This record gives sequence, structure tokens and C-alpha cells, in this order.
Amino acid sequence: MLIVMKVDATDAQVREVEERIRSLGFRANPIPGSERTAIGITGNAGPIDPAEFEGLPGVKEAIRVTRPYKLVSREVKPADSVIDVGGRPIGGRHIAVIAGPCAIESETQTRTIAAAVAEAGADFFRGGAFKPRTSPYAFQGLGLEGLKILARMRQETGLPVVTEAVDEESMAMVEDYADAAQIGARNMQNFSLLKRAGRARMPIFLKRGLSATLEELLMAAEYIVSEGNYRVFLCERLPQHEEEEEEAVYPVVARLMGGEDPMSSMARAHVEISHLVRVYRQLLEELPPEGPDRDDLTDLRRVLYGLHAILRLHFAQEEEAYAWLSAEESVSV
Repeated sequence: MLIVMKVDATDAQVREVEERIRSLGFRANPIPGSERTAIGITGNAGPIDPAEFEGLPGVKEAIRVTRPYKLVSREVKPADSVIDVGGRPIGGRHIAVIAGPCAIESETQTRTIAAAVAEAGADFFRGGAFKPRTSPYAFQGLGLEGLKILARMRQETGLPVVTEAVDEESMAMVEDYADAAQIGARNMQNFSLLKRAGRARMPIFLKRGLSATLEELLMAAEYIVSEGNYRVFLCERLPQHEEEEEEAVYPVVARLMGGEDPMSSMARAHVEISHLVRVYRQLLEELPPEGPDRDDLTDLRRVLYGLHAILRLHFAQEEEAYAWLSAEESVSV
């Protein structure tokens, strides 16, 4: 259930509602808004009578929440979320680009790529200091030293840093060095890590699991939010195989975000962005160990400029889009 307070409700009235919720054996989850405060109720095994709260001072209404995910539902918070990450927004109509290498392998490699993505217009720098691998013998990341390199790149480029935490111990270290913690696809249902992320002092970048449904992704986010951290943003994965594009991803995108027409604006944007990110992924896979050369950086910048243009066209920001397209055509290192 969601308790919506009146615009002029006082702090004392909000506390009174929270105390009533706790007296019933449930958990109160205050959700501050731009105009009013709402309080989500969790921990109830069955429906709650709205009359328990509708007569309390400052209460506007009590709304039943029908979704299994209570706190990340549009029923609880209809407005778009805008998350502040290191002083820069993610969400709403702002277009944010997060770019960087898969893994932090050396300071030289990281500095070269960080400078390139900053010049290309990226908003955030990402790179893995901790890397979960299928093989226990594969490179697992530089760990703490990788985090220190990322912190130096933030100081040099001004870009906020996003990096992955793979367990509770690494989450504590990421809190000290980064601006947002990523929970990777392999850990999307690592429930102890999700709870720890909910107690973190930073935004959480949650990636969809390899075969996870949309509901499973949102329930994973619910674990984080239910612990008190509302600064969560989600990452949809690109298809791993060509057949997945037709079987799974496009119908989901078209149905949830672009209507029934598979060639809706969002579906077309997804097609173009999928292509660009596949090119970007291939670029990073082909970079030599000593770091990218001039041609690599030229291609990387073209990819990022094209991504900027496509996203701005989707949001009907035509003038900015054409500026980025012109930059893509004339780019040089």
C-alpha cells in the first residue's frame, strides 16, 4: 500500500503515519517527491484496510499497490526518476553516455581511453576493477589498485566513475573510490549483494541478468530500494546472439516502450544503438594490450558521436543531433 501525504503535510504528520505503520508490524518506506511525500508499506502478507490511514492528519489518500514490486512501481512513483551521479543527472530527458574499457588493465591504457571518451562527449567513465570470470584462472581485475586508477582518471578528466562491485567486501571499497556501483548481470540475483547495495552511500547501476525477465529485474531493484537506497538505474542488456534479437529483445522493447508497431521510434532507436554498441564492443575487444592507437580512437569517437546523434533524434532534439552527426563526419584524432 502507498500512503500519499498532502502537499502541506508537516514532518510531524509524516512521522505519525510512519509510527502507525510500524505499530501494525509493517515497514514504512518514505519516498520524498518534488511536491509531496509518499510512504510505501512493505512487510504485509495480505491487503491492508485503507481506513487505517485515511483519517490521519496530513494524509491525502491510501492506494493499493497491485504489483509484486512495491517501491519501484509506477503506482508508487508515477514521475520519471532522475538520479544524480557525481553531480551529473541520469534519467528524464537528459541523455547520458557511460563509456570506458571492460577492465582496468593498466594506468596507461585507462588514461588513453578516459581522455578519448571525455573528448568524445561521454558523461561518465566506466571500467572494471573487479571482474567476475567464468574461469578462476582468468584475469579478475586489479582490485584496489584499479579503483585508485579510476579515481585518478576522475580527477584528470572530470568524469564521474562507474565501476562494478562483485561482493560485499568490494562494495565497501567501491564506495570509497567511485561515484556509482555497478551490479553486473551475473550478480543480478545475488540477494546479499543487493541488500548491501541498498545500504550503500551511492547510486547503483543494476544490469539485467542473462536470461532474466523484466519482473525479475524489477524485483532485484526492489531488494535495493527496500533497504533505503532509491538511487537505482537499470541497464538493459543487448542480445548475445542474432536470433535473440528477433526472439526476445525487439518484442519487449516495442511492447513496453514503443507500442505494438515494431518499427516505432523506440524500436528503430534500439536497432541503431544495438549496432553502434556492437561496433563499440568489437573495438574494445580488438584493442592491443598496450592501449588503443590513433585509428582505434578515431573509430571510438565516431561511435560515440553517432550514439549522441541517434539519442537526440529520438528525443526530437534535431539541432543537437545534426551537430553531433557533423562532428561524426569530421572527426579526427
